[in-house]
Amino acid sequence: MIKPNFPKNEDKRIAALKELNVLDTPSEERFDRLTRMAKNSFDVPISLVSLVDSQRQWFKSCVGLPVRETARDISFCGHAILGDEPFIIPDTHNDIRFADNPLVLNEPNIRFYAGIPLKAATGEMLGTLCIIDTKPRVLNATQIQALQDLAYLAEREIAITQITTFDHTTNLSNRRGFIALASQGLSLSHKHEIKAGLICLDINNFSSINEKYGDSVADKLLLGFADSLKKHAIEPNICARLKKDEFVTLLFDISSEKLDDYLSSITRSFNDKVKQTGLNVSVSFSYEVVMYQPEKHHIIDDLLNDGQRAMQEQKKSKIEKIRDQINYLSGKIAIGRD
Repeated sequence: MIKPNFPKNEDKRIAALKELNVLDTPSEERFDRLTRMAKNSFDVPISLVSLVDSQRQWFKSCVGLPVRETARDISFCGHAILGDEPFIIPDTHNDIRFADNPLVLNEPNIRFYAGIPLKAATGEMLGTLCIIDTKPRVLNATQIQALQDLAYLAEREIAITQITTFDHTTNLSNRRGFIALASQGLSLSHKHEIKAGLICLDINNFSSINEKYGDSVADKLLLGFADSLKKHAIEPNICARLKKDEFVTLLFDISSEKLDDYLSSITRSFNDKVKQTGLNVSVSFSYEVVMYQPEKHHIIDDLLNDGQRAMQEQKKSKIEKIRDQINYLSGKIAIGRD
């Protein structure tokens, strides 16, 4: 067996894959429809939309296999992403790269493989749409074109995923993307009894800064804050921009020490980003932390609503304190005039 090499642009490729925020998300009909079409059109037992991660291949859609991932070093798709042409193995028993591959010698007993590389919008190879059979096969030109057409549709669905779940100002997930990723994360957290906590964060006085300095400076602040959140949120922690100046980070394996370190790190990092914009004003952020409680937070929206409610109460409390101070000062001025 010959293990697949890494593409020359592997770091960039992995970064493009991660930015999709699609790994480990639930099955979706729009992808499953394509793998069913491929299975039925070519009369094969297995069809996949496979994404090649750093150490594994993970199946966004899987027909005919009982697993959602396999190791990258025994994957056929790891070889397929090394080029941009159809990667076809008519008979694995006659190919030195695969003859003694565990996936050939054991279940699912791969004898035939055909994969079409799937590209990101920026050109990086993400994975494949592939079909697999337990007996040798030969595809003619018309069949290869048909498989390429299905792969094109898969690429388009991946691009749509990025558009609909991605905030292009900050390069973070948007609300929709966060819900999808966080739902999966909380499910695993509950299953493995891992503590998780949601941090809701707002940039203070963002609207005033936007009005005074304009959209260009405001966008730099948003991007700087997003970079700070993402830089210090170790995977599988999830960061997202919900709207305007409102952000969230879902932290796993959380402790008070890790929380303090994270907040301190993003404070220092954000202060540096603010200085880079040339603003001569102090810019800070507010936050609230809500711990995940499985018996209370049945879905991610429950946890998110608790966090946003806590932020609203914090803002209300600040406004009331400012109002009290103003009333106090107004009273003192009035007394002085008397």
